[in-house]
Amino acid sequence: MDDNQVSKYDRTYGSSKMVAMMTKPTTITTTETVTGRTETFIVQTARHEDGDRIYVQCVDENQAVVRLALPVKVSNAIASQRDALTSKRRSITGRRLAKERQERGELPGFMRKKKG
Repeated sequence: MDDNQVSKYDRTYGSSKMVAMMTKPTTITTTETVTGRTETFIVQTARHEDGDRIYVQCVDENQAVVRLALPVKVSNAIASQRDALTSKRRSITGRRLAKERQERGELPGFMRKKKG
């Protein structure tokens, strides 16, 4: 890339700062247990009228930097997938707890007699 060109990341990030609500950058450092390699991530979200944009910067152990400006459709997909996994986990946990209660002889809430 020519040194005089502004990257897509810088363009979108710079324009977001003027028109969107921005979170503070969050820095996360992770170390891979198998290899011992460390990566540092800086994550920030911008809320626009049409949705959220997520900005991610990753620095690996060789100081190589990868910067991503995730568009609204991608951040929506991430949120949707996270919500789907949360719902699935709650459903599995609910079924397990209901089975444990049944094995203990407890009645479900809708089958208990009302007080009063």
